[in-house]
Amino acid sequence: MKRQILKRFAAAGLAVVMAAGLLAGCGKKKAETNSSGEEIVELTWWQIGDAQKDQEAVLEKVNEYIGEKIGVKLKINTAGWGDYDQKMQVVINTGDDWDMCFTCSWANNYLQNANKGAFLVIDDYIKDTEMYKNIDERFWEAAKVQGKTYGVPSEKEIGSMPMWVFTKEYVDKYEIPVDEIHSLEDLEPWLELIKEKEPDVVPMYLTSSYSAPIYMDLIQNPVGIEYGDDTLTVKNVFETEKMKSTLKTMRKYYQAGYINKDAATASDDKSIKRFVTKGDGQPYAELVWGKDLGYEVVATPIMDTYVTNISARGALTAINAQTDHPEKAVELLNLINTDEYLRNLLNYGIEGVHWDKVEVPADEAAEAEGKPYVYDNKIKMNEETRKNYSVSYWVQGGLFNTYVLENEPVDKWATFKEFNSSSVEAPSFGFDFDLEPVSTEVAGFGNVMDEFGKSLYTGSVDPDEYLPKLQEKLEATGIDKVIEEMQKQIDDWKAKK
Repeated sequence: MKRQILKRFAAAGLAVVMAAGLLAGCGKKKAETNSSGEEIVELTWWQIGDAQKDQEAVLEKVNEYIGEKIGVKLKINTAGWGDYDQKMQVVINTGDDWDMCFTCSWANNYLQNANKGAFLVIDDYIKDTEMYKNIDERFWEAAKVQGKTYGVPSEKEIGSMPMWVFTKEYVDKYEIPVDEIHSLEDLEPWLELIKEKEPDVVPMYLTSSYSAPIYMDLIQNPVGIEYGDDTLTVKNVFETEKMKSTLKTMRKYYQAGYINKDAATASDDKSIKRFVTKGDGQPYAELVWGKDLGYEVVATPIMDTYVTNISARGALTAINAQTDHPEKAVELLNLINTDEYLRNLLNYGIEGVHWDKVEVPADEAAEAEGKPYVYDNKIKMNEETRKNYSVSYWVQGGLFNTYVLENEPVDKWATFKEFNSSSVEAPSFGFDFDLEPVSTEVAGFGNVMDEFGKSLYTGSVDPDEYLPKLQEKLEATGIDKVIEEMQKQIDDWKAKK
C-alpha cells in the first residue's frame, strides 16, 4: 500500500515537471529571422538630442532595410542636450542594457569613459571594414586612447575654426571688407561705425557661452599648449600675453558700448539685431547660421584652422564594453557610414514624406541628349513634416555620403574634404592627458572658471582687477601642480614620438 502511494506521488511529480517543461516550451519566444534565415539581433543606441515625433516611423523603414541586409534591428534612445551627460553617467555606471552610444570631447566624455573601461576596444573588429579604409586616418588617430581605438568617428570637419559672423545687410550697406577682418582688434573701426550709424543694432552681440579667441590647444581648460609652439611648453592661458591683451580689448569694447550689457548672462535671442558675433565654423557654415537666424550672414575665420584631439573627437559612436553583439554593432556602424540609402534615411527621414530629391542642371552631354535636368545629391525638405524629424546629422555617422540641401552647393562635401586636408595639426595633436595624478586639482578648475570666465571673456569686468583674483583662485586650486604634471607627461609623449 505504501509503495503504491509513493508511486502515485512520483507519477504526479513527474507529470508536474513535464507540464512545466511543456509550458516553458510554449512560452519561449521564437527568434525573429530575415528572409535568409539569419536571426535578427536588436541593438540599443543612445543618442544626444531631442526625441523626434516621427522617429518610430523612420526606424520602421530603417529596420526593414538593416534586418534584411545584416540581421539587425535598431532601437534608439535619446536624451536632451542639457541632460545627456547626466543620463549617460547613470546608464553607464548602473550597468543598463545598451549597445552603442554617442560620445565626444564635450559630452559623455570620450577620453574618460575609454580610460575607465566603459567602451569596447574595437581595433580587431574594424581593421578590415570599408569605413576604416574610407575615413580620414587623423580621425582614427584621435580615436585612439593609449594606442587603442574605442569609437567610430563621424567624419566631418576635423579642425577648430572660430569665425566672426556678420549680418550681411550691414556689410553690404557700409561696404565692410570682412575678408580683411580676422583678429579681435580688426573689428574696432567697424564696431564704432555701427554704433554711430545703427543705434538699434548691437555692434558685437555676445551670450554667456561666448569664449574670447583662444590661440592655444586647451588640453585641460585653462591649461594647454599655444598653437605653433613646437617646444610643447605647457602654460596657463591667462598668463599668456595674447590672452591678457584680448581681455583688455574686450573690456574696452564693453565700456564703449559695443557689447550688450547682459553678455555674461544672456542666452541667444534671435530677435536682437546684431552686427557681429562669434561662431564655431566650418565650410558653408554661414548657410546654416543664416537659415537659423532668418537672414543672410557672412563669415570670416579668426585664426588658422588647427586639428586638436578635442576638434577631431567632435563626434564618435562607442560600443558598450559589455555588449553581447560587438560584431553586429560594428557591422551596423560600417553600413551607416558606407551605405548612401541608410545614411540619408537616418539623417533626413523618409523620402516623399520628409524630403524629395530636386532636379539640377545636367552637364552638356546630357543636355544634348534632351535631358536638361537630372536628379543629383540635392534634396528639398518638406517644411511641414521636417519639424517631426530633424536630427543632428553628425550624431549618427559621417557627413560625406549625405545629400545636400537645395541652397547648398553640389560639391559641399568635396570642399569639406579639402578643408580637412589643409587643416594644420597642432603640435599637441595626439597627446592625451592622464588626469589621475591631479584629478582633485583639475576638478576645482570648473568652479573658478564659472566664477570668473564669462565676465572676463565678455569684457563685463575690469581684467586689471579680476584677472589677479582668478589667478589667485587657480593657484589655490593647484594649477601649478597640474602644469608640472602635464609638462612631465607631454615631455614623455614627445620623446616616444
